[in-house]
Amino acid sequence: MNSKCLHQHIQPQCNNHFLACDLYHVQLSLEFIDTEQFQRLRDLKQLGLTYMVYPGAVHSRFEHSLGVYWLANEAINILEKYQGLELGIERTDVQTVKLAGLLHDVGHGPFSHMFEREFLPRVLNGLEWSHEKMSQKMIEYIVDEHNIDIDPEILKNVKEMIGASESCASTCLKEKSFLYDIVANGRNGIDVDKFDYIIRDSRACGLGCNFQFQRLFENMRVIDDEICYRAKEYLTVHKLFSTRADLHRTVYMHAKVKAVELMCVDAMIKANDYLQIASYINNPADYWKLDDTILKTIETSSHQDLKESRDLILRIRRRDLYQFCNEFAVPKDKLEYFKPVTPQDIICSQESGGIALEEDDVIVANVKIDLTRGRDNPLESIKFFEDFESTGKFPIKDDRISHLLPACYQDRIVRVYSRKPELVEEVSKAFENFQLQTYGMKTQVHATPESKKRPRHFR
Repeated sequence: MNSKCLHQHIQPQCNNHFLACDLYHVQLSLEFIDTEQFQRLRDLKQLGLTYMVYPGAVHSRFEHSLGVYWLANEAINILEKYQGLELGIERTDVQTVKLAGLLHDVGHGPFSHMFEREFLPRVLNGLEWSHEKMSQKMIEYIVDEHNIDIDPEILKNVKEMIGASESCASTCLKEKSFLYDIVANGRNGIDVDKFDYIIRDSRACGLGCNFQFQRLFENMRVIDDEICYRAKEYLTVHKLFSTRADLHRTVYMHAKVKAVELMCVDAMIKANDYLQIASYINNPADYWKLDDTILKTIETSSHQDLKESRDLILRIRRRDLYQFCNEFAVPKDKLEYFKPVTPQDIICSQESGGIALEEDDVIVANVKIDLTRGRDNPLESIKFFEDFESTGKFPIKDDRISHLLPACYQDRIVRVYSRKPELVEEVSKAFENFQLQTYGMKTQVHATPESKKRPRHFR
């Protein structure tokens, strides 16, 4: 992307007051964009392997990052226009917020969140690693590698804004802490990162999206160093979180999408000893070379050490997927004490007389879908104001708005898969027995269809 293209991309947001500054911002942004480390985002699909089920989901982290950059620019410009003098918004603040939006995903791993949540914990003994921390390291590496002339204070604040969702306690105490709410909001979860991916992902997957971020932009203001929203937009805020939850249920956690991901994780684990995939996270100079093409690297290799991985990828290509057997939602009154179900739990629930299952035959996916705050209502952490002449802020309880809003804010869904198609029936029986032993009843919606129990044969 050249400076002319990017300047055209943001030109509608420029105004005379900031024109000269905007040109400088564009040039600095382009110094980051025109690096091989940022261009790597073109080879990271935003939704990982979801395109195997939703063919249109081929958009990349690159375009998402440009979208968040644009939205961060919109948000800070609106606040500057109406409250700039009152809040002391400076040109460096504008630049910092925009760069945070641009660079927030520069440390993201392959295949969406699968790399950090599924692959790394299994090969590195439960290591906790986040793409946000890698983004912070990658930004420092890019600055040093390409001799980018950036103010050290701006660089420090950009990194802090990217990690704000993980360290709200520290960022909320900072001067102008409202700036940390724009890109990665650890205070209440309303941020432009969500605005972009919710709308972009919905469109790519052919889904409708009724959430309108423009309404929140038009009805926000900073009160006591916190971005608040006009009370009449309460349902717009709720729609943000409910739309996100719907995407998790219908797209991100789709049963077939999860089957493909589980196979990809297995393939990468089997390839890790030979390719040392996990070691890439130790150094940004190596990490930027890791992207979704690792699958093609495995697939096209002829090395014997990668044969098992190649065979799994071939199964994915031929749609010979791990078989989804069934699922159940954890009863609401059991959520507080829920412990993730393991393959061993399912195996131990087998009745005698059938085929004896082994642990490697079964995969259990413990799926959590919430409104960003676990079992809590995220709207209780959001502050509202009455009108633009108001100086006070307040929370709003659900029962003041509608009795149709949810009484529970989290779903826990337990899914079971069979690695071998011929074992679907045995796995399904054991899964049903587990439910009976755990809850005294079958909590799944329906029995596993007979057609699933008859293995498909691929040539």
